[in-house]
Amino acid sequence: MPSRVLVVADAHLGQVPPAIESAFHSFLEAVPDLGEALLINGDLFDFWFEYGAVIPRRHFGTVAKLQALRAKGIAITLIGGNHDRWGGDFLSKDLGIGFHGGAAEIDVAGRRAFVAHGDGLTEQHWSAQLMHRVTRHPVTVRLFRALHPDLGFWIAHRLSGTLADSTRDPAVLDRAARAQAQYAEDLLRRRPDLGLVILAHTHRPALVELGNGRAYLNPGAFLDGYRYAVVTANNVELKAFH
Repeated sequence: MPSRVLVVADAHLGQVPPAIESAFHSFLEAVPDLGEALLINGDLFDFWFEYGAVIPRRHFGTVAKLQALRAKGIAITLIGGNHDRWGGDFLSKDLGIGFHGGAAEIDVAGRRAFVAHGDGLTEQHWSAQLMHRVTRHPVTVRLFRALHPDLGFWIAHRLSGTLADSTRDPAVLDRAARAQAQYAEDLLRRRPDLGLVILAHTHRPALVELGNGRAYLNPGAFLDGYRYAVVTANNVELKAFH
């Protein structure tokens, strides 16, 4: 079992400037020197959807970096976020990534952890609440899968930027971050079997130690200062990649 796990989230590759994507690729190349396993807690891609024989072409470079990590024996777990929860066999079978479309309870550096991207838990804006319900609905997924991939990806990228603009109000994000921390602390109090709650989505880094090695962690957004976190059996640390 890996004893040093890197946690990263919210890179939003596909919508961020090339410099951020390049930095993330450098981070992936450095992972074997920084830790023993990688946990990506959602919104790695600003949009990801797998058809039967088609994946998003624009993310080939990132996929190649992930494949190289797996070839080196680095375990990778990907929790789907509100932008990239529609993964499938390509991620899990072709790349060998532990993919979870929603929340999961997994071991992280020897600690039992509840891990979720965080969308739908403490949303503070009506559009985010609506999109959380719509994008998770099986009918929506089936209808989207019926579209030609070129059309589907075009629609998704047009909508992605528009929806993101409506939920970037710092005050909204601050409220969501506070509500998220309260959610995590309440869950840890109800669930003594959990050692960690790991969330993302608000783009606000957070580390709340509750004693006895139990903690709430949000690594923050990689797109904002190249943030990530390191989890070991006895410590959790917020860091920035340089």
